Amino acid sequence: MTDTDGRGAPSSAAVSRLRLVIARLYRQLAQASGDDLNLTYAQLSALARTLEHGPLRIGELAAQEQVAAPSLTRTMAPLIAAGLVAKQPDPSDGRSWLVSTTAEGADLLGRIRRERSELLARRMARLDPGRLDTLLAALPVLEELLTEPQPAPPPEEDGS
Repeated sequence: MTDTDGRGAPSSAAVSRLRLVIARLYRQLAQASGDDLNLTYAQLSALARTLEHGPLRIGELAAQEQVAAPSLTRTMAPLIAAGLVAKQPDPSDGRSWLVSTTAEGADLLGRIRRERSELLARRMARLDPGRLDTLLAALPVLEELLTEPQPAPPPEEDGS
C-alpha cells in the first residue's frame, strides 16, 4: 500500500491518518492537564496569546486569533470571571479595554504546559532511538504545515 496517489501527492488515506493522529494526540494532551476549569481550546489560545502579547485591545487579540471581536468577547468572559485575565480601560482610548493575563492565569497556563509536555516526553522516551530521531527530523516539516503559503502578488502592469 502506497501513501501517495501516483503523482507524489499524499493519498486521502494518508491525509486522514495524519489528521486523526494529530487530533487524538492533542485530545490526549488536553486530557493530561488537570485543567479543572475545563477551558476550551479557544480560551486557552486567547489566554496564551494574551500572556505573550498583552496587554491588548480585544480587537487586536481578535485579529491575532483570527476571530470576530464579539466572538472573542464571549471567549474572554469566563477567563475574566475566573480571574485569569484582567480587563482595564485603555489609557489612549477611553472607549476601549485592554486585557492582560493575571498571575493566576500565567500560573495555570504554565501548569497546563508542563503537564502536557511531561506526557509527551514520557511518550517520546518510549521510542527506540531510531524512531525518536525520525520524529525529531520531522519537526521542521510539521512546523511547515502550520502556515499557509502567501499568494503571489499580482504582476505589475507595465503601463505601456
